[in-house]
Amino acid sequence: MASSVTQLWQKYRRRQRSLSLSEVMTILIAFHQSYYRNFKHFYLIKVKCDWQQEFPLAVSYQRFVTWIPSSLIPLCTYLRRCFGQCTGISFIDATSIKVCHNRRISQHRVFEGCAARGKTSVGWFFGFKLHLVINERGELLNVQVTPGNTDDRQPVVELLQDLWGKVFADKGYVSQSLAQHLQEEHEVTLMAKPRRNMKHHLMVYQDKLFARKRALIETVIDQLKNISQIEHSRHRSPTNFCVNSLCGLIAYCHQPKKPSLQLD
Repeated sequence: MASSVTQLWQKYRRRQRSLSLSEVMTILIAFHQSYYRNFKHFYLIKVKCDWQQEFPLAVSYQRFVTWIPSSLIPLCTYLRRCFGQCTGISFIDATSIKVCHNRRISQHRVFEGCAARGKTSVGWFFGFKLHLVINERGELLNVQVTPGNTDDRQPVVELLQDLWGKVFADKGYVSQSLAQHLQEEHEVTLMAKPRRNMKHHLMVYQDKLFARKRALIETVIDQLKNISQIEHSRHRSPTNFCVNSLCGLIAYCHQPKKPSLQLD
């Protein structure tokens, strides 16, 4: 019995893949650069038919799906390589990533224990928050995903620890202790929009102009959701959610033309 199990394991578990890991990553990222909204259609039509010469050893869709989780760690490493350079002018913000409709929260099981219910200026949602930092050229500098109920200010120190200069944010990042810590420990000036009941501090005219350009990061978020497709409710596992988010971010980094302030 033991020998037969060993033979089966050697037969099915040690088969060499016909596609390399880099080819798997290329296909996953290319999906987020295409106009397809369903990965199965993209793989069967684009990869298996149109790209037959580029991927002559492409396997069936069912088998390819089983290879997706193995690309998670390499995609994380590659995303870090795609980040831009800090220029001293940065913008930080967070956005919701819904994983299901609000009416189905009680029935949702895929992200049980991972996702959480949160609230934005738009309303309540169930899922995660994507925290991101960009420069004035629209390039990603750092990202982090947290449960939906995480305070926007919580991951700020970790996101900005390798940056320098001035970081512009909305009123959700107002915190005197946080701004003081960033200034003293990391030499980063956090310039958050004051709330209505707060006294407005005098700002340099140039900083005031940059503060009015915070809509740049909203444009980046809009492209991540609508072009790179980092948000949808069809995930079957947390691992595939992570792979989908990473590929969407990488696809955005490869865009030849990004939203920018055009200061050059």
